[in-house]
Amino acid sequence: MASTMVELERRREGARAGGGEKRIAAQHAKGKLTARERLDVLLDEGSFEELDMFVEHNCTDFGMTEQVVPGDGVVTGSGTINGRLVFVFSQDFTVFGGSLSERHAQKICKIMDMAMKVGAPVIGLNDSGGARIQEGVASLGGYAEVFQRNVLASGVVPQLSLIMGPCAGGAVYSPAMTDFIFMVKDSSYMFVTGPDVVKTVTNEVVTQEALGGAVTHTTKTGVADVAFEDDIEALLAARDFIDFLPANNREGVPERPTADAWDRQEESLDTLIPASANQPYDMHELLSKVVDEGDFFEVQPAHGANIITGFGRIEGRTVGFVANQPMVLAGVLDINASRKAARFVRFCDAFEIPIVTFVDVPGFLPGTAQEHNGIIKHGAKLLFAYAEATVPKITVITRKAYGGAYDVMASKHLRGDLNYAWPTAEIAVMGAKGAVEIIFRGKTPEEIAERTAEYEARFANPFVAASKGFVDEVIQPHSTRRRIALGLRKLRNKDLANPWKKHDNLPL
Repeated sequence: MASTMVELERRREGARAGGGEKRIAAQHAKGKLTARERLDVLLDEGSFEELDMFVEHNCTDFGMTEQVVPGDGVVTGSGTINGRLVFVFSQDFTVFGGSLSERHAQKICKIMDMAMKVGAPVIGLNDSGGARIQEGVASLGGYAEVFQRNVLASGVVPQLSLIMGPCAGGAVYSPAMTDFIFMVKDSSYMFVTGPDVVKTVTNEVVTQEALGGAVTHTTKTGVADVAFEDDIEALLAARDFIDFLPANNREGVPERPTADAWDRQEESLDTLIPASANQPYDMHELLSKVVDEGDFFEVQPAHGANIITGFGRIEGRTVGFVANQPMVLAGVLDINASRKAARFVRFCDAFEIPIVTFVDVPGFLPGTAQEHNGIIKHGAKLLFAYAEATVPKITVITRKAYGGAYDVMASKHLRGDLNYAWPTAEIAVMGAKGAVEIIFRGKTPEEIAERTAEYEARFANPFVAASKGFVDEVIQPHSTRRRIALGLRKLRNKDLANPWKKHDNLPL
């Protein structure tokens, strides 16, 4: 028995060693943690339970029988984050460059299947050179098996991807189908075809970082959600982030104790809106003053910054927030903002997370670039997302709500449950000046000015909409948190279902 125990420990040590000291040192030299070190940071101390530590590849070609490492380049299992169960896989770049083999894929699929059975989030730490070429089509089949599970798990359990090294070719599509993607600056990248292929095919010369680095994907493409400075920062942020999410689509949002009074008043909000309608203000200030203890986790802060999306808590319970940002492009809706907010709203709806929307939107961004790139279809995504959502929806119009953008931003007409407006709200088809120039075309400048003042007095307020029941109540800004908290309490047992269908046909 004693010799068997010794043999077990020897084999475990061999598996934990990964690709060996030299390769571990090379990983550290790049400023990166190893696969196991990352799990130590991500999970509660001592909570990780590994599965398939001794799995080996089954490839016999190209001398692979002489290169066998227990675990086969990925560490899989489960653990807890602040006491809540999660399933994890962490690719080990020190073993065959983290490349995916048939058995490597089977390990990932096994923990994804278990996560689906028990209803717990899946977190993937990606650091891989791609498919293991020696295995050929078997490795490609492994990718497809993982992809299939990503799709089946979507909307059932939260899926978070942390890109902590290379992620190229077919490997990018698994993270792309997960709910959120975090990246690390200067050490992680994602692309379908690398710089060498790009140069060969298109003659473009581009670096890995410029083509698919963390900054590129969190600013230009919107493929990733947040970029972090290093592995440690990304992993600690993932711990905070998972705390906001339900374990699955049946369990309801997590709840944590808070000392922040639900009826706290914020007098400073009464002066948040500037006197001039053309002057911006920072919507982050409103968000931080409404949520519990100012704790707001923003998603995609650097992409489509004219709209803000993220998670906060009210009375200790998670809420999804969407807010136009007047500081960027005056808060208009454009293609990037529409896509960003639509995906966020659909995630919240899938996991029964209530949605609070703060509206200050002058309309959709005009221009040939927007029209030719499909603003109609992309804007419809946000409209569609709000209209199909059955979770509690509370809307607060702080200032402008003009034109079709008024409709799109969780209006009463899209089954908004509670729609409030501040006294500073302006709800109209368009701004006063533009409206008057159309209605009174050909009038003198003096008459236009007079009519503009008349139009503003008539429509640049929330009371016309309130008189029609499109706004449930005009509220004092300082009472916003209290109103939202009360509203969420009332709506906790909301029961609303869409007509039966196999699935909808979202305007992709």
